[in-house]
Order: sequence, then C-alpha cells, then structure tokens
Amino acid sequence: MATVYFGTFVHSLGQTELEVMSAAVGVDSEGTIVFVEKDAASADEAARKHGWSEYSVTAPLDQATSFFFPGFVDTHIHASQYPNVGLFGKTTLLDWLNTYTFPLEASFKDPAVARSTYSRVIARTLGHGTSTAAYYATVHVEGTSILADLALEAGQRAFIGRCCMDANSPDYYCDESLESAQTATRAVIDHVRKIDPTYEIISPILTPRFAISCSRDLMAWLGKLAAEENLPVQTHISENTLEIETTLKMHPYADSYAGVYDTYGLLTNRSILAHAVHLTDEERDLVAKRGCGVAHCPASNSALTSGETRVKWLLDAGVKVGLGTDVSGGYTPSILHTARQALLVSRHLAMKGEEKHKLSIDEVLYLSSLGGAEVCGLDNKVGNFLVGKKWDAQLIALDGKQSPVDIFDWERGNHENLVAKWLFNGDDRNLTKFWVNGRLVAGTEFS
Repeated sequence: MATVYFGTFVHSLGQTELEVMSAAVGVDSEGTIVFVEKDAASADEAARKHGWSEYSVTAPLDQATSFFFPGFVDTHIHASQYPNVGLFGKTTLLDWLNTYTFPLEASFKDPAVARSTYSRVIARTLGHGTSTAAYYATVHVEGTSILADLALEAGQRAFIGRCCMDANSPDYYCDESLESAQTATRAVIDHVRKIDPTYEIISPILTPRFAISCSRDLMAWLGKLAAEENLPVQTHISENTLEIETTLKMHPYADSYAGVYDTYGLLTNRSILAHAVHLTDEERDLVAKRGCGVAHCPASNSALTSGETRVKWLLDAGVKVGLGTDVSGGYTPSILHTARQALLVSRHLAMKGEEKHKLSIDEVLYLSSLGGAEVCGLDNKVGNFLVGKKWDAQLIALDGKQSPVDIFDWERGNHENLVAKWLFNGDDRNLTKFWVNGRLVAGTEFS
C-alpha cells in the first residue's frame, strides 16, 4: 500500500546544504517518492491534495525529538572480515593483511562460514541504517554468491565484489591463474544477473583487490570487462606509504599509483577508490578527470596508522567522496560513527595549520548519504528525499528509553541541534524504523 510519512525530514541537497523540513512525503507501493508537501498540516491533507484515497500513515509518536534521515551509504566494507572487527594487534596494513585478514578470508571456502558471517554482517549494517553497501567478499564463487542472495533476501542494496588476486598473495588464498580469475568473476556476475536481472537492488562490481595483488594481465582484462559490460569497479589506492612504494616498484612504467590503474582502464566514472590517503596533486586531478569516487575510511585509516585523507582537498577538485567503514580495518560497521570520525580527522588536519581542511556537520552527513550515493552512481535513485527517488529512510528517535542521547526540555523541537547531538552521541538504539526501497527492513521497532 502507498504510505504518507509525516514529520521532520533532514537530508542533504548538496555538500554544504543540509535541509530540515516539516513535510508529508508520499511513497507509492513500489517504494518511489511521489510527492513532498512541505509544511503540510497533516498527512491526510497532503494525500487528498494528490488524489490519494487508499494509503497508510507513518509518523513518529514524539515529533519534537524524532526525524527521518536518508539511508546511509557504505562505499567500502569487507563483509568477509566482519569477525575480525577490532583486531589489529600492533600491525600496519601489509602485516595486518597477512596476520589477520587472509587466513580469515580463506575460511570462506566453506559455504557454511560464508552464510553464517554474511547473515550477521548484513543484519548488523542494516541495524545501523546502511541501506546501500559496496561489499568486498572473497575469491570464492559460492561464498560470494551467498552474499548476494542474502543481501537481496534482507532487502539491502548491495554491490557484490568477488576479490580478484592472482599475484603476491598467499598460496593458500588466491586466484590460481588468470583464467581461473576470469571464470570465477564471470560466474559471480552471472549469478547476480540471475537473481536480479536489472541490478535494481544487487549489482556485481569488479574488484581487483589492489595493484600489488593483481597481475597486469588481470587488471587489463578487468578494465576491458568494465568497459564492455558497463560495470562498476572497486579497489584500494594509496592507503599506506609502504603499499605505494611496493606498487611503484612492481610497475616502474607508471608515474603514480593512480597511473597504474589508469593504464588498464580501471579509472572510470563508476570506479570506487578506497582510502586515497596519500594521493599527489597530479593523481587527484587524474581521479577527478576520470570521474572516479573516493571512499573515505577515517576509522580504518586511524586504526591502522595509515594517515589522514584530505577530504576537502578532494572535494574542491571535483572528486566525488563518500564514507566507508572499511570493516575490519575499520572497527565499526556504523556509518554514523564513521561520519563522526570523518569530522574529527578533518579537525586534526586543521590543527596542523590548515583550517581549510575542516568538515562541518552538514558536510559529513552529506558524505554519509548523498555523497556516498554519488560515489556509487546512485544519486539519481537514493541519497535524499526528492520526488522520483526511492524511499530509503531511517526514522530516528532521540528521546526513547534506551537512547544514549539525553534530550532536555529546552532542546525539544530544535532539530538542527538534535541532529548535531545525534551525530556525536547517537547509535543504532536511535534507529526505530528503517526502510529500503519502501520495504521495512530493520530498526528497534522492526517486525
């Protein structure tokens, strides 16, 4: 049935424009926003204005401390690494991969391990308001296909990437040859096409793990496949200084890390580049020219001592930027927490003498929603509450019994301040209802 949602709506119209509006939003039975009536006296009045006779109404019980916010977009998360969240030891990136990550991912050869882990990470990210996730899986076809099945069943938008890695990888965990990588990659694409032929909810995404772990032939083939089938690409770039040095030694013909990917056609307007901590000016300009997006992963970059991404520097050059939890380099599956970390990392950059790096609350909430949608090429479909877009929405309640946020009487109804308190103090306990594509999928009142 069509539904009219009534209350306060908070969403981004642009990088620095966070709109707070009192409205009635009409959503049809297909999950598409049909009308937005600002300052409507009631849901029924807005429905009558648009000729609706059969519909339900959803509104928070406490209008003064509740609001709707778009679903979060996680532009970079390793679903297979979820069991290792919070495990870093004393390692940095490359040691961490060999010590913690590759042994865990190898265990996904067992479909039971894949099903158990992927079920939990999908439930957890949905519980934190993630409507869209760009997932890295493992090299395994069956396990990766299970991830796609589970995301579709749960109702989460997802990009499903089988990791391609045929060089400088452990003997026990890698693609055995170029041919086996090609066969396995096509098998996952075929599976996703079978379960969601138009890629409406689930889409395959080509996933060369990073330049160190991919042969030149494999990267060239993936670049060609991306062009032939218009597929998105996700990979890592310039996360760690040793990683950069190793990459350039392996590819002496290239003048930069980004140049390696560009050589093989992997920098496109559908590419998601994770981290981008140490890009040069020239690399930033190349990434912008190619229309790539960057997944900013502040929690991971801090936890693994990788560095501080200059987000405003990227945005100022026209680079699309969203947020990534980077589980399990990142220690939380929460995009809200990641937005908090993005704001704080930007202030650390500012404390080094460059005030221009500071991000505002409006900007990090943009990164969490509309910015992430732009990175994923979905900004025509999700990211805010505009007519024609899909109803991906969180209903946030700040004054509930279990809320970690204390609201005082004089703060009730001041939604700009409430949003700030939510950003800095809120968590999944504030998410009461959560819809993706118009379908109720999670929340503390989910049933």
